[in-house]
Amino acid sequence: MNWYLDVLKNYAGFSGRARRKEYWMFVLFNFIIGIVLSVIGTAIDTQIPYYLYLLAVLVPSLAVLVRRLHDTGRSGWWFFIAFVPLVGFIILIVFLASEGKPETNQHGVNPKLAPQGI
Repeated sequence: MNWYLDVLKNYAGFSGRARRKEYWMFVLFNFIIGIVLSVIGTAIDTQIPYYLYLLAVLVPSLAVLVRRLHDTGRSGWWFFIAFVPLVGFIILIVFLASEGKPETNQHGVNPKLAPQGI
């Protein structure tokens, strides 16, 4: 849960780097919360809570995605490869799942080596 909350605290932080674990734990929690809100919305016959949640986490989701791309040594603009038909989304998933660069790059130090908050 701390990985999820850390991303939300860094709401619009597009600079820096994000570890694989930080990104994928955030995606996992978003997925679980989305399912729960969708079920609740179905029960109360409206999907408004689900759409409000999606709107609320849009900027943090984009920010952590850009920081994840920075960790792999790529610019955040690589996000737009997802719009290439058929293969773009698959290429983006491969980028997001690949290991980050172990050395310091133009986006900062390796987050695995940086001290973690308690």
